[in-house]
Amino acid sequence: MTTSTGTYTPKPGAAPLARMIAAQAALETKMLLRNGEQLLLTVIIPTLLLVLFSTVDIVDTGDGEAVDFLAPGVLALAVLSTAFTGQAIATGFERRYGVLKRLAASPLPRWGLMTAKTVSVLVTEVLQVVLLTVIAFALGWSPQGNPFAVLLLLILGTAAFSGLGLLMAGTLKAEATLAAANLVFLLLLVGGGVIVPLDKFPDAAQSVLGLLPISALSDGLRDVLQHGAAMPWGDLGILAAWGVVGIAAAGKFFRWE
Repeated sequence: MTTSTGTYTPKPGAAPLARMIAAQAALETKMLLRNGEQLLLTVIIPTLLLVLFSTVDIVDTGDGEAVDFLAPGVLALAVLSTAFTGQAIATGFERRYGVLKRLAASPLPRWGLMTAKTVSVLVTEVLQVVLLTVIAFALGWSPQGNPFAVLLLLILGTAAFSGLGLLMAGTLKAEATLAAANLVFLLLLVGGGVIVPLDKFPDAAQSVLGLLPISALSDGLRDVLQHGAAMPWGDLGILAAWGVVGIAAAGKFFRWE
């Protein structure tokens, strides 16, 4: 008796790694965009702040149009909300409910899962930047400067906040991560040069606040987009340092259970 191979022959084994990462990244992005709290952080709050403070004279932003000062800061806030706050909260609860533990046992390696999460963050940030840029242009924004410098600032800012977010999610309990991530978001919104210029704070506070990643990102974007700076090396250095420390610490201390 002879056997023949059917049209649909089973082929056991895992899918190609690139396909697994792409599929996980697509799933992560869909879950993020469907989450109401995440949408509040990533879209609604930055948009409301940009529109409100650009149209109502609440904070003294110096010479020129208010939107020219505010737009770079709100772009920095968008990166913070997605790469740090949103990712920390989502990953913290995935860890609590055992999702990370189960995914770690799948054919997708752990570094592949983190890569997929990073891709999801980047996709979300692209959508945020496009939306906020369109709104800022409608409000009269006139950006200038080097686009490559802007891209480099956003990438290093994402790396810095992503490492810190994963460090928090991988070391604290989910409820503690939820509270701490939201608290940090609010504190950095007020004291990170996003809406209120750092020169409005006391001199002693300015020297400390200027070393924060949100301050480096917002100031760097403002130097380029508002003042036409070629490359804000000091701010890039601060972001790179935070990125190295955050990612290294997350890799060492992250607990999957």
